[in-house]
Amino acid sequence: MKRWLMVLCLLGTLVGAVAQAAPFVIAHIVITGLKRISPATVKTYLPLRVGETLTADRAERAIVALFKTGFFRDVRLMQEGSTLLVAVRERPAIASIKITGTHVIKPHKLLKSLARMGFTKGRVFNRALLHETKQALRRQYFNRGYYAVRVVTKVKPLARDRVAVSIAVSEGKIARIKQITIVGNHKFKEQRLLGRFKLGPPGLFSFFTGNDRYSRQKLMADLENLRNFYLNRGFLRFRLVSTVVAITPSKDWIYVTENVHEGHVYRVSRYQFLGKTILPLKTLNSLMRIKAGEVFSRERITKGTRRIIGQLGNRGYAFANVRVVPRVNRRNHTIALSFFVEPGQRVYVRRIKFFGNTVTQDAVLRRTMRQYEGAWFSASRIKESVTLLRRLGFFDNVRVSTPPVPGHPNEVDVDVHVKERPTGSIVAGLGYSDLYGLFINGSVTYQDLLGTGKEVSVTADTSVAYKDINLTYVNPYYTSSGISRGFNVYDSSFNAAAAYTAAYNESTIGAGVFYGIPIGVNRSINVGLAAERVKLTANSTSAYVAQQFVAHHGSTNDIIKATFGWSRNTLNNAIFPTDGTYQQLSGEIGLPGGSLEYYRASYLASVFFPLGPQESLKLSSEWSYGHGYGNTHNLPFFKNFYAGGASSVRGYQNESLGPRDILPPYDPIGGDKRVLASAEYFFPVPGTSKHNRSMRLSTFIDAGQVYGPGQPLAFSQIRTSFGVAFDWFSPIAPLSISIARPLNAHPGDQTRAVQFTLGTLFMY
Repeated sequence: MKRWLMVLCLLGTLVGAVAQAAPFVIAHIVITGLKRISPATVKTYLPLRVGETLTADRAERAIVALFKTGFFRDVRLMQEGSTLLVAVRERPAIASIKITGTHVIKPHKLLKSLARMGFTKGRVFNRALLHETKQALRRQYFNRGYYAVRVVTKVKPLARDRVAVSIAVSEGKIARIKQITIVGNHKFKEQRLLGRFKLGPPGLFSFFTGNDRYSRQKLMADLENLRNFYLNRGFLRFRLVSTVVAITPSKDWIYVTENVHEGHVYRVSRYQFLGKTILPLKTLNSLMRIKAGEVFSRERITKGTRRIIGQLGNRGYAFANVRVVPRVNRRNHTIALSFFVEPGQRVYVRRIKFFGNTVTQDAVLRRTMRQYEGAWFSASRIKESVTLLRRLGFFDNVRVSTPPVPGHPNEVDVDVHVKERPTGSIVAGLGYSDLYGLFINGSVTYQDLLGTGKEVSVTADTSVAYKDINLTYVNPYYTSSGISRGFNVYDSSFNAAAAYTAAYNESTIGAGVFYGIPIGVNRSINVGLAAERVKLTANSTSAYVAQQFVAHHGSTNDIIKATFGWSRNTLNNAIFPTDGTYQQLSGEIGLPGGSLEYYRASYLASVFFPLGPQESLKLSSEWSYGHGYGNTHNLPFFKNFYAGGASSVRGYQNESLGPRDILPPYDPIGGDKRVLASAEYFFPVPGTSKHNRSMRLSTFIDAGQVYGPGQPLAFSQIRTSFGVAFDWFSPIAPLSISIARPLNAHPGDQTRAVQFTLGTLFMY
C-alpha cells in the first residue's frame, strides 16, 4: 500500500510539473540509470517517440507503461531543452532461489512450476510476483490435502543489485476425511448412499488408494455418482441442496456434510417411437427394455438408445441418432417418453484400403476383415475386424477411419491404418521359478513368414529339472473359412526329483498335427492328434509309483494322443485385464492302439469385476479330472495333477499338496482330481501413473487340493491361504512375487511364505 501511495504521489507531482510547463516537441530521448536492461528494450515499452509533443496526459501514460513492465522501482521524466530525460531505477535481479522443507513435492518440480510463472533465476525480482508464488505453492499443497502447510519467504539483498530468495516450507500433516454425513435422505440408508462414494474415512486399503484424502475433484465425481444413483431409481427431481466442507483447527481432519432433497419417485406412464424407425416395433421394444408403469431409470434409457443406435449402425445407418423427449407430470409423478429415431441415410462400403503394411500382404489383412466391400456399413463388423487384426500379433496399432466418398453421400471407404512390428525375432532369456529353479530359454520365431501370416518357430528351454525343444509350424488360414492347421515336433526330458516331486526320470519324443476352428470373435475350438514315445527310468531308489508303473507297463510306452480345447475370452486386455471373462475347457485322450489308454480334462473359469479405473476383483475356479480305461486302470502317474505354489495355492511348497509316495522321502505324487479356487483384489502401486499397465499389487485368498484314485472330493481337506502379491512386466521378463500365509495347514504340509517367478506371469 505504501509503495502505491509513493507512486501516486510521484505521478501527481510529475503531472503537476508538466501541467505548469508548456508542452514541447521531443527532439531527443535519453535514458539513464540502466544497468542490465538495454535502452532499446526500454524504448520498446515507452509510448513516446522523437518528433512527438509531450503533454501531461502522455507523460502520465508513459510512466504507467514503464511501471507495468515490472522492471523498475522508480521512473522519472525530466526536460532539458528539447531533450526528454527518462531516469529509471531497476529492480534487483534474482540471483538464486532456494526451497527447503519439501518432501511431498520435490524441489525441482516446484522450481519448474515457479519458472512457468516467470519467477526464476536471472529474472527481475518482483515482490508482488513473490506473493503470487507463495500462494501458488500453497494451492499445490492444498490440492494434495496438506491444508496445514506454511510457506515463509525471505529476500536477502546482495551486491550488484541482486537478491537471494529463500522459500521455507513446513508441510504439516495431510488432512484426511474423518466423516461424510448425508442429511435429508429418507428413502435410502446413509450407509448405502456412502457406498457410492470413493472418498471416505481411513480404511484397510486407504494407504494404497488415497481415498481418505479430500479432493474437490473426487468429491464432485462422488456427488455425480450419488445423483446418478437417485436418477436411476426414479427420483427425477433429486437435487443437492448444499455441500459443507469443514476442517478442524489442527487442519488434519475434514468433515463433509451433504444436504440432499430426494423428491418423489417417478414412473414411466408410456413411451413411443417416432420418426423413421426402420426397425420393427417389437425389435425396438426388446432393445429399449422398459415397460409402462416401471420406475424411471436414466441409465436404462441411455443403454436402450445406445442399443438402438448400434443396431441401426449394424444395418448400414452409420450416422443414426435417437433423441429422447420427456414429458413430466409433476402432479401424478409420471413421465412420458418419446423416442425420435433419426437413422439418416443408409451407407455402403465402397472400398477397403490398407495403409502401413510394408511386410504383411494385403490378402492376409483382407481375409481377417469381417466388413466387406459393397456391403452395408456395419459398426459391429468393423469393431470385430479391428479385434481380429490386433489378435494377429503383427501390429503395434490398428486404427480404422471411414471417410465419406466425395459426391456420394451414401458411400464411405474403410481405411485401415496399421503400424507393423518386427514379426521375426531371436530371443534368449533367463528366468527363475520356485518349481524348476533357474532356467534358460531361447527361441527363433517368424510370426508373419514372408508376409503370408504363417508362423514358424523353434523354442528351447532348459533348467535343472526340465529340458525341451519344440519345432512348430502354423498356417492360420489353412481353409478360406479361417480354420488353422499346424504341426509340431518335440523332444523333452524331465527329472522329477529336481522338481521336488516323486523321484523318476522321463523323456518324451513326439510329433503332432493340430487344428484351430473359430466359432466367433471370442470363442475357438482346438483339436489335435499326436504320436509320442515316453521312456521312464526308475530304479530301487525311485518313487514307489514309478517302480510299480514300470513293472506293469514297461519303461517305454507309445501313446497316440488326441487333444481338444474350447476357450471363450472377453477380457478387455491381454496384460493385466480388469474386466471380462475367460473360460477354457481342455484335455487329452490316450487313444486305443497305443500302449496307454487314459483321459484327462480341465475346466478353468475366471471373471474380472472392475471396481475403478485401476482396481478389479478376480474370481476364478478350476476343476480337473483324469482316469484310465481299457487296459490302463488308472491315470498314468506322470499325467497326474498337482497343486501348491505360485500358479495354484500360494503359501504352500510347489506341487506339494495331495497324495504322497509310500516310500521315503514320501515325495508328492499328485492325483487324478484337482480343485482350485481363488479370489484376488488388484490395485495400483502407490505413486504410479493412472495409465500404468506394467505393474500392480493384489491381495488374495487361494484354495485347492489334489486327490488320488479312490479318494472322494472332501472339501475339509482343501488348503487355503491369504497374502499379497506384486506383478511387474519388467523390461527383462515378467516378475511375480507373493507373500502368503496358510490358513489351515495340516501337520506334514510343506509351506513357503515367499514365492516368486521370473519369466512367467499367470494372467488368469
